Amino acid sequence: MAQLQLPIFPQGVTQLSPDLGVSCRDGRVSYFYGTLPVFTHAAEDVKSFRLFTSQLYVDGKVKQSDLVRVFGVSAISVKRAVKLYEEAGPGGFWRPRPTRGAAVLTSEVLRQAQIQMDQGQSVGEVAIKLAVKYNTLQKAVQAGRLTLKKRGDLKRRSASLKHQKPTQPSRRPRATGGGGVGRDGACARINGKRRRRGLPV
Repeated sequence: MAQLQLPIFPQGVTQLSPDLGVSCRDGRVSYFYGTLPVFTHAAEDVKSFRLFTSQLYVDGKVKQSDLVRVFGVSAISVKRAVKLYEEAGPGGFWRPRPTRGAAVLTSEVLRQAQIQMDQGQSVGEVAIKLAVKYNTLQKAVQAGRLTLKKRGDLKRRSASLKHQKPTQPSRRPRATGGGGVGRDGACARINGKRRRRGLPV
């Protein structure tokens, strides 16, 4: 974690620009335009310092290099303060820092996501169905918490199922007339009747 670099306020009056000066006395930092004080804050009030110096830079009154030189702060801290001022205004310096909320990928969400991925759905499709950010699921896949099925594996499995021969239903033997007696049996009965009647076979 980066260490906070506090500004160093000079004793007496130091010029920030040809028109602007700064002075620190009795724990109070004062800024002057010529001989007229225009702003003051406590020496330990870093937020007010960043607010006013960012405003001076945005208004074109000072250069970032002047702030780095006079107050001994880093250039990146000046750039971050200026960016915050431009995006959020003065209130941005007192806005509470966003805290990380509850975990999105609970065990139940991971279970449902894995089931859908096993069915061949993409990360984007799963993200939409589970109302989870795409990047969140993508990071879980990269971290090995989720396994994404490859499209090639699914295609090969589908192709193998198509090439399998369908099983033929077993056919029942056709029943013959005469109580299940075949053709030869039927002829024998007819011939027997003709003999009993004395007819030629």
